[in-house]
Amino acid sequence: MTTLGKISYSRYSLIPKNAESKALLYQSAGVKSVVPMDSYLGLSGLPFKITPAAMLKIAFWAQNQSSYRRAEDAISEALRITVDNDTIRNVTNFVGGAVFRNDCAKADEALQALECGKLEYPRSTDGVIYIQTDGAALNTRLKDEAGSTWRENKLGEVFTSKDVRYWTDHKGKRQHQILRKEYISYVGAAAEFKKHLLACSLRNGYGQFKETVILGDGATWIRSMVEEIFPDAQQILDYYHLCENVYTFAKALFNMDESKYVPWAKDVCARLKASQYKSVLQELELLADNKPNGCTVNLFGYITNNMKNIDYANYLKKGYFIGSGAIESGNKVILHDRLKRAGMRWNTATAQAMLTLKTKAESNIWFRDVEQPFLAQCLLKSMAL
Repeated sequence: MTTLGKISYSRYSLIPKNAESKALLYQSAGVKSVVPMDSYLGLSGLPFKITPAAMLKIAFWAQNQSSYRRAEDAISEALRITVDNDTIRNVTNFVGGAVFRNDCAKADEALQALECGKLEYPRSTDGVIYIQTDGAALNTRLKDEAGSTWRENKLGEVFTSKDVRYWTDHKGKRQHQILRKEYISYVGAAAEFKKHLLACSLRNGYGQFKETVILGDGATWIRSMVEEIFPDAQQILDYYHLCENVYTFAKALFNMDESKYVPWAKDVCARLKASQYKSVLQELELLADNKPNGCTVNLFGYITNNMKNIDYANYLKKGYFIGSGAIESGNKVILHDRLKRAGMRWNTATAQAMLTLKTKAESNIWFRDVEQPFLAQCLLKSMAL
């Protein structure tokens, strides 16, 4: 085989003659020069002088890898093109920002429809729609009034009982797998997150299914959101989160004496799972201090505030999930594995762009929510030029 050598290409640029023309071109078009070939190829109206298809590929690999540097290597290996990590970052922010703005528009429409009474709830489909929520801290570059750089990302996950496959393992224990789910992520206040969660829930059948179950850790913002947006739902306090609080309380109560706190905590958790929360509250009420030895958990108050959400025996009888393990796993995949690695800090906007892309990829709706609308926007923009 004969090697002919590397072929090099160049693009001829039209550069303004003087400083005044340069300033005018930059002010009007945001560029310092004009490349005729770019206009011919349809790139002149696009940022980074990269086709929309290439931008989508870059954004996909950026959210798929653990860092922009690794994305650069993956793109070189998979696509055989060289793109520096700064360009990858800028392209990802651009694509993710565009997708997030589309999500915001859908969220606003959903809340407006709710407030105007335009939503219909026929509840004609047998089964359960599950809505799970959780919050996790994200390190940013900005300090709040208290001097902290940490912000809370709120993650939602929606799936239905029709999306779950069950089987029995070799030990005779029933197992399950969620085959389809949709995530939604928002860095900020619950007042905005609730709109995104409502839109996501509507897309997946909220109002169509006869039963709605919302699982969470019992945070005040979750309870308030359920009362406002999902008043018909059965809220369930994550049983395993409750047990964690029981053990935290027990360790303080018995001064870390494992021989005492372990059997006591096991008994309390078993009674709670059997819906015997009244007897647990009676026992806790007799204790002189509901927060022993400076314990951060007021177990009596925690159980009292969630009494409507801890009838586990009845929930299990109905076949409901009582643990929010799925959303905990989602937080690991979407937030921790990509945005909480050693030394990482984010601007809120760039974090939101990345999280939006991660949720679309992990929900297997990349084509529907990223490719289709992004390509449509680029087409409209090119037609307007």
